[in-house]
Amino acid sequence: MSNRTATVSRDTLETQISITLNIDGTGQSSFSTGVPFLEHMLEQISRHGLIDLDVQAKGDLHIDAHHLVEDIGIVLGQAFKQALGDKRGMTRYGHAFVPLDEALSRVVIDFSGRPQIEYRVDFPRASIGEFETDLVHEFFQGFCNHALVTLHIDNLHGDNSHHIAETVFKAFGRAVRMAVEPDARMGGAIPSTKGSL
Repeated sequence: MSNRTATVSRDTLETQISITLNIDGTGQSSFSTGVPFLEHMLEQISRHGLIDLDVQAKGDLHIDAHHLVEDIGIVLGQAFKQALGDKRGMTRYGHAFVPLDEALSRVVIDFSGRPQIEYRVDFPRASIGEFETDLVHEFFQGFCNHALVTLHIDNLHGDNSHHIAETVFKAFGRAVRMAVEPDARMGGAIPSTKGSL
């Protein structure tokens, strides 16, 4: 497989974002977003996905974090799409169950070329510190729409909102790691009977 890296920038009247990723990394990360809880969650993706990830972002946080969180998801999706290219030789599908104390979440991903999210996560609280839990869905919706993936996220159990969020992001990282792994038996073929993804 060729070098699976990308740097993508997006500037709007609401946000300015630049993301660099290396899909075949070691889990190194660097963040400057002004949203500490999101950075904590992005670190889970990087560490558990073994993806090197640098996110530099500014936005209209004086309003709220919605635009910035959603747009980081969008740019991350664009970066994955660019880095994976035609997806030749990769596994394509990935899944993971991750527990954290009482919480348990499952994430299943397909780099299908078709954006679809099925999201079943009910948080006991509307916010974790200053971070609104609704923004978890907005982040993954943005990612799906621009990475062109099918993504199923299910929280199976949990009482603590922080634990629930952390299991979702860790499971996402591990599911992505499985899906992007090279499949030696594919022989460099595109993992679809259509011949393209």
